[in-house]
Amino acid sequence: MGMLTRTHIDAMLSPAALTLHHWLSPSFPTGAFAYSHGLEQVIAEGAVTDAATLEHWLADILRFGTGWQESVLIALALAPNADIEQLDACSAALQPCAERLLESREQGAAFARTVAAITGRSLPARALPIAVAEAAAPLDLPKADVVALFLQAFATNLVTIAIRHLPLGQSDGHGVLARLLSLLPEIAERASRASLDDLGNSCLSADMAAFLHETKEVRLFRT
Repeated sequence: MGMLTRTHIDAMLSPAALTLHHWLSPSFPTGAFAYSHGLEQVIAEGAVTDAATLEHWLADILRFGTGWQESVLIALALAPNADIEQLDACSAALQPCAERLLESREQGAAFARTVAAITGRSLPARALPIAVAEAAAPLDLPKADVVALFLQAFATNLVTIAIRHLPLGQSDGHGVLARLLSLLPEIAERASRASLDDLGNSCLSADMAAFLHETKEVRLFRT
């Protein structure tokens, strides 16, 4: 990796970049802490038990599952003259089950509501990736930057949930996150050049975990 130039540093510290960091920070009230994206189920099944299995599960989600799918949707929604309504409907149609639709819709609505409240803009409730893209569009940031920050927020939330729900210490949990962060620029760059034809999800075990979680009688997380 080359040295950061003054231009790169200025871009990272620009008001637009800092605004997006704020919106995608863990403190932003989207209720993300209540959604495990099926992680609670795979922990209960014994498929995720430690740092290594958590890293493997999350890496697949980021590269081949929701991470990739929502990255493409964000990039498409950031394109000039994007059909936001169509992409929002597409995002809903791609959800594998009711729980995951709830996860995307509820977080997206909370995100749009809070951004609208602090900016004065009119932002309707959308699926989360579309809500993020619609809010971020006026910031005029590169697509890949928006996608990478979104993926970081997504991965950070799931690692935080794993730290709380597994016998996994803070150091091991954040070690997983640190290693996963290296995947994000490449995913974001590919997504920024993707088309609708590139949408796809091949994390079937994660989707099945979401299906099974819907019928759990006792659960800590909404998904």
